[in-house]
Amino acid sequence: MDRFYITTPIYYVNGSPHLGHAYTTLVADSLARFHRAMGQETFFLTGTDEHGDKIVQAADKAGTTPQALVDANSAAFRDLWKRFGITNTGFVRTTEERHKRCVQAILQKVFDAGDIYHGEYSGHYCFGCERFLTDKELVDGKCPDHQIAPELISEKNYFFRMSKYQGWLAEHIKANPGFIRPQRYEAEVLSMLEGGVLEDLCISRPKSRLTWGIELPFDTDYVCYVWFDALLNYVSALGWPEGEDYRAFWPVVEHLVAKDILKPHAVFWPTMLKSAGLTPYRHLNVHGYWLVRDTKMSKSLGNVVDPLTMADKYGLSAFRYFLLREMQFGSDASFSEEALVGRLNADLANDLGNLFSRTLTMTSKYFQGQAPDGQVETRDNSEILELARTAMENYQAQFAECVFSRALESLWELVRGLNKYVDSRAPWTLAKEGRTEELATVMATLLMLLRKIALHLVPVMPEAADEMLAQLGQANAGRGTLKDELCSWTRIEPGTEIAAKSNIFPRVDLAAEMAAAPAKSEAASKPKAKPQVKGEAKKEQAAKAVSASEELAEVEFQDFQKLDLRVGMVLDAMPHPDADRLLKLTVDIGEPAPRQIVAGLAEFFTPEQIKGRLVTVLANLKPRKLRGLESQGMVLAVRTDSGMELLTPSGEVKTGSKVS
Repeated sequence: MDRFYITTPIYYVNGSPHLGHAYTTLVADSLARFHRAMGQETFFLTGTDEHGDKIVQAADKAGTTPQALVDANSAAFRDLWKRFGITNTGFVRTTEERHKRCVQAILQKVFDAGDIYHGEYSGHYCFGCERFLTDKELVDGKCPDHQIAPELISEKNYFFRMSKYQGWLAEHIKANPGFIRPQRYEAEVLSMLEGGVLEDLCISRPKSRLTWGIELPFDTDYVCYVWFDALLNYVSALGWPEGEDYRAFWPVVEHLVAKDILKPHAVFWPTMLKSAGLTPYRHLNVHGYWLVRDTKMSKSLGNVVDPLTMADKYGLSAFRYFLLREMQFGSDASFSEEALVGRLNADLANDLGNLFSRTLTMTSKYFQGQAPDGQVETRDNSEILELARTAMENYQAQFAECVFSRALESLWELVRGLNKYVDSRAPWTLAKEGRTEELATVMATLLMLLRKIALHLVPVMPEAADEMLAQLGQANAGRGTLKDELCSWTRIEPGTEIAAKSNIFPRVDLAAEMAAAPAKSEAASKPKAKPQVKGEAKKEQAAKAVSASEELAEVEFQDFQKLDLRVGMVLDAMPHPDADRLLKLTVDIGEPAPRQIVAGLAEFFTPEQIKGRLVTVLANLKPRKLRGLESQGMVLAVRTDSGMELLTPSGEVKTGSKVS
């Protein structure tokens, strides 16, 4: 049987869940749902990491015991995943007896193989990372992740002979393309392995310093290093070594992690598995950071996003869609409420919501709310079916490769294509001219393809997809696999009752919501409904939002005159060294020296494509730093269905010319 096994990292429970945890878990849930929809038996594991120095420190600070702290915080993760509808098969805690037994058994196995030895070590220990850092890893004498100088510690410990497997690991990565993906992280790990001698790994902590951990089976004066302990959850939860789940799912395991824990998963873990005689994982899928105001989320900086607040405010489906669509998997992405609302309005309300609304309305108007029996094939129909096939094939292939943003863009090519199909086929004209058979074919085709779109969106936003299927009269209809949708063009059964209207994705007026925020805060102590409530009131409000045109605030002419818009020439362009979505541009706008402008265009243009282009620059925008580089202006661009276009003169214009 075809199987799939996906894991999240187990989350450290010295604090509450935040957006980073939610993103990884929602991605894993979407992958699990996708592979189930593809017909694969799927095991989805998540859990909590509950040992180590930081747990003891957090418990001391809270005035409680480590066990009480991890019990409470692990429950918080479980509760959040339930509220998010996460469909995990298993949940593992490292304080469980089954996990402890597995860790001690593998420690003994590695020890018996001669790969663990006792020695004395002096090094820079970061309590935030809970490991010794090498001199190469320090930046200005500090841990690059926690920005503090590690403590110099000398003590006797047990060490894993990780260096013994350095050559094997490098060769394994080269022989198995995609072992670590995206490829940039594979290259990073190979550079790490080939750039010097891999140090052995300290895998114990003396009980004189730390007692909160799993005791070493061969020396009761020590507990296991938290990373050696935590990584083994991926096999302990399956019942290693004889468990049925272990035999069934370990051969197809894929891990999902953020880039800050790349080294433990890409170096520690496969070498541990090799030493213990277990086969390595199939894929390590690595994603970037969610940034807030161009900075990685940090409790100390106060920029941590509460995922539950955003999901409650805008709906879980919109929240899930935004996370998968906005981040180019592997790269960093910026989170803001404005960006979330922008995606909701543009992709969900305007594109998909409008398509559903107009299709259901026309079905009600022309066929009394029942699916028609359209049989006539036309050239236009053949083209839209070919577009649908291509969109679904690309979506399925890209989703399986964890390229979620591109997968959704592929599906949206069909969504936008269907909106154009409606405009070109003009059902209202066919109805007026009495061309009933053609009208029936157009509407039957639309309903059929809307069903396919909804089925493909089940992994991404299951609640909204189920609602779409219900509106199409498919709530209780049988579902094959997504693969079946590529070759089956069966229309919805003629006579099926179709909903009269659809308002699944109402537009959001963020400016109005922010203006109303003071009033809401005054009433915070009173019980109130969530902004996205269900029922007739929501539908009525949504209908008004869909039909109303978006109003823009008027400005006085003298305000417009304050803008200094100039034509510039891009002399040079290169990627931002610390941000995948930014380009560093050198732009001549007719001044004695060119300007440096940092622009968020890397998703749409390569440096070569933008170099030498004429652009429009907002020249008197106050300079600001973007990921460490000062930007002296803004390059104007227009978002289109296919991506982004530069706002540029229609003819030859001298650089520095003022737009008026």
